[in-house]
Amino acid sequence: MQKVLNPKSSLKNEKEFGETIFREGDKVMQIRNNYDLYWESINGQAYGSGVFNGDLGIINKIHNNTIEVIFDDEKVVKYESNILEELEHAYAITIHKSQGSEFPVVVMPITNGPPMLYTRNLLYTGVTRAKRLLIIIGKETIVNYMIKNNDTKKRNTGLKQKMSKYLEMWRGVNE
Repeated sequence: MQKVLNPKSSLKNEKEFGETIFREGDKVMQIRNNYDLYWESINGQAYGSGVFNGDLGIINKIHNNTIEVIFDDEKVVKYESNILEELEHAYAITIHKSQGSEFPVVVMPITNGPPMLYTRNLLYTGVTRAKRLLIIIGKETIVNYMIKNNDTKKRNTGLKQKMSKYLEMWRGVNE
């Protein structure tokens, strides 16, 4: 896909990392939280640390072993070779990875797969990522199945027990 969307050019620097080739102009995503990663705003008037799972950006510059990414929220981050595994190409992303983001256009392929994954919640999440245009490619029967399938799986996270324990500790300290 990268060869078509951002072809090799003598005008663009690139960096090879494992089997991945990063190139200036590539759309990328931060794939894990990194609270220590330093950033500056584009205008240089703000700075801080923290780049988070799902943040999307464009590779602005590649120089030696450093890749500079400008994220959608206008944070400029420099990645050294030792943390490039935190970036991946984001020309196409899953509904799961798109949560919390919006895009002008969403193309949502719906193909055959396990029926248990085809829920109304998944369809809703995918549809609501589109700001202006949504294109659904797939079988109408599967889309109709998803609309009717409001089954949600109960998650056993233990959150209630963890929060109760935390509250007990907090009360003990503040009494």
